[in-house]
Amino acid sequence: MSLSRRAARLGLLLTVFICAACGLVYELALVTLGSFLIGDTAVQASIVLSVMIFAMGVGALVAKPLQRWAAPAFAAIELALAAVGGFSVIVLYSAFAWLKVYTGALVVVAFVIGLLVGAEIPLLMVLLQRIRRQAAGSAVADLFAADYIGALLGGLAFPFLLLPMFGQVRGALVVGAVNAVAGLVLVFTLFRRELGGLARGFLTVAAVLVTAALGGSYLYADRFEATAEQALFANPIVYSEQSQYQKIVVTQSASPLRELDTRLFLNGDLQFSSVDEYRYHEALVHPALAQRRGHVLVLGGGDGLALREILSYPDVERVTLVELDPAVVRLARTFPALTELNRAAFDDPRVTVVNADAFGWLRDCGCRFDAIVVDFPDPDQTSIAKLYSREFYGLLTRALEPGGAAVIQSGSPFYAPNSFWCIEATVRAAGLHTQPYHLNIPSFGDWGFVLATRDAPARLGLPSEVRTRSLDDATLAAATVFPPDRRSSGDTVSSLLHPVILDYNRKEWSTR
Repeated sequence: MSLSRRAARLGLLLTVFICAACGLVYELALVTLGSFLIGDTAVQASIVLSVMIFAMGVGALVAKPLQRWAAPAFAAIELALAAVGGFSVIVLYSAFAWLKVYTGALVVVAFVIGLLVGAEIPLLMVLLQRIRRQAAGSAVADLFAADYIGALLGGLAFPFLLLPMFGQVRGALVVGAVNAVAGLVLVFTLFRRELGGLARGFLTVAAVLVTAALGGSYLYADRFEATAEQALFANPIVYSEQSQYQKIVVTQSASPLRELDTRLFLNGDLQFSSVDEYRYHEALVHPALAQRRGHVLVLGGGDGLALREILSYPDVERVTLVELDPAVVRLARTFPALTELNRAAFDDPRVTVVNADAFGWLRDCGCRFDAIVVDFPDPDQTSIAKLYSREFYGLLTRALEPGGAAVIQSGSPFYAPNSFWCIEATVRAAGLHTQPYHLNIPSFGDWGFVLATRDAPARLGLPSEVRTRSLDDATLAAATVFPPDRRSSGDTVSSLLHPVILDYNRKEWSTR
């Protein structure tokens, strides 16, 4: 084979490599956006992957009549894919924010992207054979090798490079531009003789329009995100960050009591309202610290509000806080409204912060604690459900000192009684004694917790040293009583292989 033909083949296979990487990034972007907006990553991934793979098959069939004009058809498809894939996040975010639709729009976008991706390989196969004829099996092997290796690059680049560096909106736009450039460079360099004047003019104009649209959208991405994001929240946004793990949003507004109401949201889920968060955190922390509290473990709770309650005890010697997302802890350390609420809890020398996945850390630490406070987000995604599993509570049991107690925030027994009692049953299945209880948190509604002990039956009570704003012995006694229609409805247990996902959604934008 001549040097020029080898270079041409290498260039074409490099294009396959880049296009495959772009195609996988589009898939991952749709799955990630859906998990942020809707939750339940497994469902979002199933919809995107199944629709796209089906559409790729359709696209391969649709491309058959285009093989006569393989070069211009491939360039046109790459421009179309750059536009649809590049604007996919913007389109879906807009549909969700302003039109209040998502799943239907997701299916349409995923289908169109899959259709265009599926049309690539047949046309590239024709172009490869025009460079040098070879057996069909060898040509397929070369193309698929480049395709799958490119997919590996795209799969790794999305979470480790594109998402943290550009974010979801700009990341999709950048990939769209790369997609367009790769297709056009291939066609205008190696196959320019196959382009007639009309095709060359059309592709040039289309390339200019797509590039201008992607570039302009990139420049105005911040303004779009701010406008669309604000449409999802009832109160003005004062802080917004896309961390490696989640979307962090803080809103502020005047409450009906004329207090400044600061609210923290993670992926749209309300974490607290400053007007009544003390009711939640007092109920979460103090019953677990009624007996032993020398060394306390906090799992989650990166806002520092549970930490504030724990540090109110002078006899607490050490507190270890394990929080996955360092961005949440950084916000709690530096954002004035949060540092005022948590009373600069992270500056206390008794506190040690560990940024790690709680499941893995608890499995490997080999430590024991007098009290454990579990303050995770609701298990409305499969990635979080593992932290509400029997296996996780088994690790929790192992980490408790004899005579120690743990408390788990357990969602709402009013809005999701099946989920609440599933958490309680799962804790029992791990060998702990349980005492479920619930209180009214105005910003949340009726909210539940599970107190768990290793040795003796769990009994709800307050330490004699503490004075709280919202709790006393009479309140706690009443908190253990559930109305008949909200009592345990079974012994369903959640496990790693059979996770139970929260069956209600309290995201801000779904409750406005």
